[in-house]
Amino acid sequence: MSDRAAPSGTSGHPRRRRRWLWRALLALGLLVLFLAGAGVVAAASLFTRYSRGLPGVPSLAGWRPPVVTSIVSGDGQLAGELFIERRTVVPYERIPRRLVQAFIASEDQHFFEHHGVDWQGTFRAAVNTYLLRRGVQGGSTLTQQTAKALLVSAEGFEEGSKRTLARKLKEFILAQRLEAAFSKQDLLYLYLNGVFLGHHSYGVQAAAENYFHKDVSELTLAEASLLAGLPQAPSRYSPFAHPEAAAARRRYVLRRMAEDGDITEGERQAAEREAVKVFPLEDLFRETAPFYSEQVRREAVERYGGERVLEDGLRIETAMDLEGQRAAQAAMLHGLMEVDHRQGWYGPVARVAGADRAALARRIAAAFPAPAPGDYLVGIVSEVDDAAGLARVDVGGAEGILPIAGMRWARPPNPTVSYPGALISRPSKALAAGDVVLLRARTRKELQANETGAARARVPEAPLLLSLEQEPRLQGALVSIDPWSGYVRAMVGGYDFDASEFNRAFQACRQPGSAFKPVVYTAAVEKLNYTPATLLTDAPMVFRDEATGQSWKPENFGADFRGDVTLRDALVHSMNIPAVKTAAALGANVLADWAKTLGIQSPVKQELGSALGSSCVTPWELANVYALLDRYGEKRGSTLVKRVLDREGRLLEDHADWRDPWVPLGERLAAAVAEVERPRERVMDERTAYIVVHLMQEVATVGTGAQAARLGKPAAGKTGTTNDSFDTWFLGFTRDLVTGVWFGYDQNEEPLGRYETGGRAALPTWLAYMQAALQDRPQPPFPVPEGIVEVPIDPASGKPIPGGVAEPFKDGTQPRAPEAAPRVEVQDLFGE
Repeated sequence: MSDRAAPSGTSGHPRRRRRWLWRALLALGLLVLFLAGAGVVAAASLFTRYSRGLPGVPSLAGWRPPVVTSIVSGDGQLAGELFIERRTVVPYERIPRRLVQAFIASEDQHFFEHHGVDWQGTFRAAVNTYLLRRGVQGGSTLTQQTAKALLVSAEGFEEGSKRTLARKLKEFILAQRLEAAFSKQDLLYLYLNGVFLGHHSYGVQAAAENYFHKDVSELTLAEASLLAGLPQAPSRYSPFAHPEAAAARRRYVLRRMAEDGDITEGERQAAEREAVKVFPLEDLFRETAPFYSEQVRREAVERYGGERVLEDGLRIETAMDLEGQRAAQAAMLHGLMEVDHRQGWYGPVARVAGADRAALARRIAAAFPAPAPGDYLVGIVSEVDDAAGLARVDVGGAEGILPIAGMRWARPPNPTVSYPGALISRPSKALAAGDVVLLRARTRKELQANETGAARARVPEAPLLLSLEQEPRLQGALVSIDPWSGYVRAMVGGYDFDASEFNRAFQACRQPGSAFKPVVYTAAVEKLNYTPATLLTDAPMVFRDEATGQSWKPENFGADFRGDVTLRDALVHSMNIPAVKTAAALGANVLADWAKTLGIQSPVKQELGSALGSSCVTPWELANVYALLDRYGEKRGSTLVKRVLDREGRLLEDHADWRDPWVPLGERLAAAVAEVERPRERVMDERTAYIVVHLMQEVATVGTGAQAARLGKPAAGKTGTTNDSFDTWFLGFTRDLVTGVWFGYDQNEEPLGRYETGGRAALPTWLAYMQAALQDRPQPPFPVPEGIVEVPIDPASGKPIPGGVAEPFKDGTQPRAPEAAPRVEVQDLFGE
């Protein structure tokens, strides 16, 4: 039987199917290979594109994030901070384990398993964000968040609220690099010192200080879990603004910690029960010593630049005595308000009625819930009762009593009226129902001290007694210097830094009036051999000032003339005409040069009026001149800053005194050697300085500054008052402390009033500050230098008499009986 061929289409069909299948598989494989290659190429392209310009991975030693610059007082207490990002870097070992666990549980539970990216979390976040449109979802690991911080801080990258795919790719690439470069512990160190936790807090140390006023190592479980809940949304979970949301977020963190086995169920419940307790945010810069700290900041920026000051973590150790600074600020506030009261009552803050009044009363009740004596508060006058001699004031629902004893000063402003004769006797002279006024809670004893005689008994008894107050329009400045170290121990530049940052101690150039006379008389004693017994004529004269071509007739403060007077009396009683005649004998150009020699940098006009302080100076300049007198003519610099150190503790600047107990011993020893080797620059004979200082002691005991004797310590000083009391001064010193005080208005168009002198306006503030600053600090007498002899003289004639006033003279210049004291005449120069 012969074989027959198989029908076509039967035996060939399976073969063709297999061939087609292989071809399809081959094509699919090629497609996959193509797509894979394209993916690799695309990934490589993306990697190359987005790697371009990325910041380098820092070494731990080279990681220098912006950190806070600290301004500290002389004894090391924090007085202010300067920063862009408030951060204090702490070593990992100081960060408590519970805080680390809380952040990992809250932000990245797989931190120790992944290699920089949590793919599951990233995929979930991408789907929710880009496909389901459920809003921006976070899937970043701690490593990615650290990468993001490096991206934001790198040049060319800006932080924005919008998350982009490009930025996520950059974070991914950088996160991989970080994981390759650092251990997990190092990454935690970078993250926990860099994470933003709200309210200017960068890093866990800054947050612990801001929220809890403690070191990070001292945080409790409840506090640690609260901080760990903040990175996702610092504003939304702010414990200040949203304590309920912060507590809810804390519960989430604690639950996650319990699920991970980091804490027990009992610990979780105990921490949840704790109230969300945070401290008010402090602005130490503004609350401690704002004028002082701002001047320090300005000088630091001049030396180091703004970027370094704000980012490089300098430690600026100031010369400030913090307790003394507080005393200076308190004395300035009290003094300004006392003098401002004597200017008169400017009127209520506002007047309210009806619904406006009710709304304001509610706000007052919330702001001043329980005023204590000494507290300032706001109230609304509800009734004025002249018959009872008081006003009733609504203080947020409580009734306060404002008796006439707390408001007698509130006369209409009038600089020509004598204050003692202008007290009001009826409350209705100043107040009406509906007036909104500034008040101060007082005790009955305090108010009775304002009254005399039977009026004291009429001060009522009440749960809340008040005095009327007002925001001073007056301004002031105070500078206090240790003359031997050059340390500026205290400085105040005005009434309210928040209202005006203008620093009147350094920036206000004001006429010093008679406070300039020690400059005149030191020149006369040094250059003309004048003595305390030199006779000068105090009589009306018309001077033709050759420098200006103007005729001028100076007068004394009291408009009286005493004929021939000694230099001693002329200075002690601040007579004007003898000072002008002394300047004439010197020459106006010589006086101007002498002022420059003593340290006055502001231009001194070459005219005779400069003898009476017609050329403006700053309180800073004049205080340094008085410090030079205290040192008997030895020139030294004054400084607000003792030392500046960088973030590594390296010394950048050193003005520390060898006697400073807060300076390290090694540096003190080096400073002591430098002090011994330092060449002494003396700009005047120490005997000249001593003679004038001795006369200034008499100013401060029996002269225009006699109130300074209440200090109870050897002190010298000089008052200063310009025409119409536009400026009032008192500068005085003990052997160890020099302080100058100025009062006046910023706009030099408004006088304080004819009765406001340096001795009445400025001296009480000087005294209050010096009493506090020198409490429990005995002051030595001013030493007598060699070559000085003391002779008792008649202070009126200058002749030596037994039992007279002992005055110092350079040996060889003292008056000898029966010869008359030398007489100086300048009539030949200028005429009567």
